[in-house]
Order: sequence, then C-alpha cells, then structure tokens
Amino acid sequence: MFYHIDGTVREMEPGLAVIDCGGIGFALNVTANTLSGLKLGERAKLYVSESIGENNFDLFGFLDKSERRFFELLISVSGIGPKAAMSILSHSTPEGLALAIISGNEKALTVAPGIGKKIAQRVILELKDKVSKEMDSGSADIPASFAAAPAQGGGSAVNDALAGLTVLGYSSAEIAPLLKKLDTQDMTAEQIIRSVLKQMVK
Repeated sequence: MFYHIDGTVREMEPGLAVIDCGGIGFALNVTANTLSGLKLGERAKLYVSESIGENNFDLFGFLDKSERRFFELLISVSGIGPKAAMSILSHSTPEGLALAIISGNEKALTVAPGIGKKIAQRVILELKDKVSKEMDSGSADIPASFAAAPAQGGGSAVNDALAGLTVLGYSSAEIAPLLKKLDTQDMTAEQIIRSVLKQMVK
C-alpha cells in the first residue's frame, strides 16, 4: 500500500502528474487544486490513495492529507466513484466541501461536471451523518467556551468550522487551542477553517 510518493515532477497534464521516484515514474491522477501546486522539475510529495479493480490499478495523488481524506470520504458514498470524487475536489477546496456538506449546500457540489442534484443530495445525506458521528466522538475534548458558542456572536460559524475541521481529520483537541488565537466574532466558518489550517502548517 502506498502512503505517499516523494520525488521530482517530470510530466504534467490536466488531471495527471508523473512523479519520478528513484528512477521510477509514477503516474498519479490529481485534482486541479493539486496540479496548480506542482512545478515541472521540482520536488513534490503527494499523499496517495489507491483504486484497485479487476482491470485497473490507479493511483490518486494529493498535496495535503485533507484533500486525500475528502477523496476517501467521497468514494465511500454509494454511486460515487474516483472520477466523480476527483471532479468534485477539482471544483472546491476540502474546507469548502466540508462546509457545504454540513450546511446542506447542494449547489456547491453540482458545480462539478457530472454531479447532479440527486448525487449531491446523496453525498450530503451520507457524509453529514459521518461528520456528526465524528463530532460526537470528540465532543468531550471541546472546551466549554466553544460548546456554548451558539449563545455568543459568531457561535454558529465556530461550530460549523469545528465540524468542517473534524471531517478533514483533525481532532477537537488539536483545533481548540488554535481557535483561541482567533477573533471569530465577524468571521465566516470558511474563514475560520482557513485560518486554523494556516496555523496547522506553521
């Protein structure tokens, strides 16, 4: 099983990147977001997800774990294959998708080619439940100040951001200290998510 591939970018074309690792060229399917972060001739590390079938062995590469996390969540939805998942991820950021699923925003999903209203509704239905379960399992780690946030200004945005970050794979214990550093009063959920993720990579 591949976890990540670290090497030099040798070829790039829409939806595909070839990474040279130890003299072996690995062809990886990539999203538009990941492709935009690569440069020919430069070193790159892509986190990998595999799709193995009777007649295929495909590798999917992502610049960060959150995008791979969302890819794997999407293909767990009935009727969503790797191609559809990559299409969705090429038209939105992981944090934007997390927010869309939590808020039930079908339009944010249907902007991707091949994703109709019924598929969007299915994604929201199946993944929203998973997000809720992850939130429930980590709720004990959320400080009382955040648990009580709905009663305060910006509270709903904070709760939506917490849910979005949880579906991206972060625990509430990791998120809470970073949220304390932000003035979330006038921030949207997506702005909060982006700010927390920026702190994560410092």
